[in-house]
Amino acid sequence: MRQRCRVKVCGVTSVSDAQIISAAGADAIGLVFYSKSSRYVTPERAALIAKSLPPFVASVGLFLDAEADVVRSVLAQVPLNLLQFHGSETAEFCEQFNKPYLKALGMLGMTDADALASYMAQYPQAQAFLVDSHAPGAAGGTGKTFDWQTLPKHTMRPLILAGGLKPDNVQEAILTTGVYAVDVSTGVEASPGIKDPMKVQAFMQNVYKTL
Repeated sequence: MRQRCRVKVCGVTSVSDAQIISAAGADAIGLVFYSKSSRYVTPERAALIAKSLPPFVASVGLFLDAEADVVRSVLAQVPLNLLQFHGSETAEFCEQFNKPYLKALGMLGMTDADALASYMAQYPQAQAFLVDSHAPGAAGGTGKTFDWQTLPKHTMRPLILAGGLKPDNVQEAILTTGVYAVDVSTGVEASPGIKDPMKVQAFMQNVYKTL
């Protein structure tokens, strides 16, 4: 029996949404600390959301080219399990907070497996790499997919697939790529930052169908 693909629902902005997502069976929620995002949450609100999570549901903090002091300030207020860096952060920057981290990679124009491997080698301590449809160094949350066939089947560390995922394509995405995890935001929303319970449940049900 194959291992279930892990699921992170990103852009969570309320305790009620976090509880709906957790009850549906997701493994993690994402909290966005990029102030230009429509899914941005203040550290104060994020702390309430993170503290409401049940055991074994992880809280992930998303940053995009934030100052180190900003990341430290968030960590002082919010009980995050993982950090997720979406910008041009170096490995040295990502590692200074003594927290496990994910590094995002925009796949727009990235069609070479060797180029992907080279990028991953620059972040030897990253727990996994999130591959999204945006341009390298840009923000995610575009709601668009990229060509999943460009992803190699075997990589040095786990891949997390993002970009344009929704209930009606997540099953195909998992079976096509064999990724360790999927990350969804726009595809399960009623409006930016507000999750739709029915879409969340449908998304999780289709993930389970891949087993």
